[in-house]
Amino acid sequence: MAGVNRKYPGLELLARAAMLAAFVGLGAGISSAQPLAARPDHQQRDALPNSATKHAESMAAVTPGAPLATSDVKPVRAAAKGPYYVDFRARTAATYGHAFIWYGKTNEKQVEVAGLAPAGDELPYILGHLIFVPSETGATYGDLDEQYLTASYRVYLNEADAERVFAYIKHLQETSPVWNAATTNCTAFIGRIATFMGLNAPFHLLKPEEYVNRLRELNGGRKTVQLEPERG
Repeated sequence: MAGVNRKYPGLELLARAAMLAAFVGLGAGISSAQPLAARPDHQQRDALPNSATKHAESMAAVTPGAPLATSDVKPVRAAAKGPYYVDFRARTAATYGHAFIWYGKTNEKQVEVAGLAPAGDELPYILGHLIFVPSETGATYGDLDEQYLTASYRVYLNEADAERVFAYIKHLQETSPVWNAATTNCTAFIGRIATFMGLNAPFHLLKPEEYVNRLRELNGGRKTVQLEPERG
């Protein structure tokens, strides 16, 4: 190559120029390839804020006091209830009110009503504070109207127990011919039903609203009742 360069100096200059151009082109190729190779890393850097945001959101979801998304909230399943019920109720009435029960099947709108009250208008009610007066044991005025309700305590039963309790209610209605404000009154009547069901009943000389609320308290607000097996 040295001999060739001496004989043809122009070829040497051309060769040097070609080599310089090749190096320049190679450098340009390398510099242009660097951004292409760096794009995945660049995109990865751009994705980091999104990942951090998602992480922060996931941390917020498990942090006490942080609000949960609606999709994260699971509905609370209601406790199982029996298909039948007895509802101890109190409503407004003359002087101190009236206590009675609703009873029936949970999925039916129709209800049965039982309670003990003086039969007739004001006179039997007044006399009933002194002597025994004839009674009625079905629904009275206002028993089906929610606007008069002052207290309620509902207890659920299975079918077998409901059959026994409902039969007792009917029997109690048939064997309660008189009413007296101090002894055989409305609270004493529903208290006998509660006792038959195995509930703790308060003293009967309480106002109806207070009596029903006290009945709930004495039984810890329990929602279901299971009767003891009948003795053969």
